[in-house]
Amino acid sequence: MIIVSKCFTGECCRYDGRSNYDPEIAALVERGEATAVCPEQLGGLPTPRTPAELTGSGELVLCGLASAVTRDGRDVTEHFISGAEEALRTAVSHGCTRAILKAKSPSCGVGLIYDGSFSSSLVPGDGVTAALFKRAGIEVESR
Repeated sequence: MIIVSKCFTGECCRYDGRSNYDPEIAALVERGEATAVCPEQLGGLPTPRTPAELTGSGELVLCGLASAVTRDGRDVTEHFISGAEEALRTAVSHGCTRAILKAKSPSCGVGLIYDGSFSSSLVPGDGVTAALFKRAGIEVESR
């Protein structure tokens, strides 16, 4: 079983109220081969919402050494952490061993995320959910 970013299914759950529809991933969910989550919504953030970026990697956020902050300066770290934890509970309850997550996202990004300056600059690192999934032994990839 695979866990996927919900925005790939056509669900308009991105920060800007849009989706990242991917017909291949949506078909996996429709066939029951994958389950979809939006960690930011699971953490209680609304859609649409002010964009957020991390001040360090998702792993550093989980260790309490970095934060998730919105463009207007609001600290939403606890929303990101609680959403990641709920996404992990969902993954475990569905027996997921693999994840396909949204690239560059502060929650779901794998390998590259925005640098926290809101300048579209990328840095190496994972989003909060991707980092938590890796800790749990779930294989993660991004699209």
